[in-house]
Amino acid sequence: MYKTICLLLAYKVKYPENFFLLRGNHECASINRIYGFYDECKRRFSIKLWKTFTDCFNCLPIAALIDEKIFCCHGGLSPDLQNMEQIRLLCDLLWSDPDKDVQGWGENDRGVSFTFGPDVVAKFLNRHDLDLICRAHQVSTVIFSVPDDCCFSCY
Repeated sequence: MYKTICLLLAYKVKYPENFFLLRGNHECASINRIYGFYDECKRRFSIKLWKTFTDCFNCLPIAALIDEKIFCCHGGLSPDLQNMEQIRLLCDLLWSDPDKDVQGWGENDRGVSFTFGPDVVAKFLNRHDLDLICRAHQVSTVIFSVPDDCCFSCY
């Protein structure tokens, strides 16, 4: 994991205007400690390195708007997100997931936040004059998936 983070940070240094890094739920210290990143840093290097990564993660934005047309976040949308100034709605931006079988908003199997259907994606893009939602958060059998041509998932 640390090698991937170092590579991503190197890309950000090399291409600062063209490479975007965001914070997801696993960039929270309490989550990455549970899921093995803390143990990996401790085993291979030191707890100090883990703390340095955590400080770095704490500086990453939760969401980004690229070229005023591409909304990027780790999880997905929130029914409470009505304007771009509200991107501080952390829980939903980190934990919500698209579901092509859901119409509108649904309950998320994770027990946190919501699922949202293609209709929600279309309304969100239209309301904010955007072209695409770029997200991650869900393991996919393919590197990139575009289930409805508007909500782009990469993992």
